[in-house]
Amino acid sequence: MSTKPATLPAPNPAAAMEFTKRFLRAKNPCANGFRWFVRHIEDGTSYQEALDTLVQAGRVGDACWLLDQFGPTDAVLTVDALEAEAIVFSGTLEVRGHIEVNTVLRAGRMIRAGGGIRAGEEIVAGEGIRVGGGIRCEGRLSSGGDVRADWGIEVQQALTCADDLRAGWDLICGDKLEVGGHIVVGQELIAQGAVQCGKSVRVGGRLEGADSLRAGQGIWTGDDIACGMHLEAGWGVKSGGAIQAQGAVKAGESRMRPVKSS
Repeated sequence: MSTKPATLPAPNPAAAMEFTKRFLRAKNPCANGFRWFVRHIEDGTSYQEALDTLVQAGRVGDACWLLDQFGPTDAVLTVDALEAEAIVFSGTLEVRGHIEVNTVLRAGRMIRAGGGIRAGEEIVAGEGIRVGGGIRCEGRLSSGGDVRADWGIEVQQALTCADDLRAGWDLICGDKLEVGGHIVVGQELIAQGAVQCGKSVRVGGRLEGADSLRAGQGIWTGDDIACGMHLEAGWGVKSGGAIQAQGAVKAGESRMRPVKSS
């Protein structure tokens, strides 16, 4: 894999926003970042050009700050594949194949890939992530919409999803898992932190959490449930195997196998 920052092709349509020093100063940037911007980015530079310049200079954090301040655009970048050190794009990324990023992969709106996604530090999408393969992230993953992967999802740190989370195979999370909608996993779900789900949890195999497991609606699994702390569901809990919790078990209306607690 090349370790050079990507120079992204021109999106269609291009973002119309242009930057000036006065425009940027109104957002109260840090002194160091503002001085760098003044030296390297000319007045009238387009939004995406400014993001690309920052990423190419290794100032990925500043590019993410800029996107936080000015928000997403309707620009769409469509390519066969993406391979880069880092990518910060203001709109939607449409990739027919795989996405391989050494550090940060971020889009103001959607990230779509016909293949899989791999990122070394973090994946952030303002509106959602949908892939035909799997997702592997060695840092955190955050989505302002849903996350859907036809294969598995593996995230080494926290995973936050505002809407539904669906994985065709396993879902493995190395820290807390927070989902605003439903969780649907074809095989096993393993989380090293707390699991908080706004709606229902449906897992084809084993559900294992090192901390508490909480669902606003029901929990259904095809195999055992093992919980390191409390297990709570607003509706019922149905397991194809044993249910084991180290803390309390609470369900609105549940049908359970015998619970082992300690």
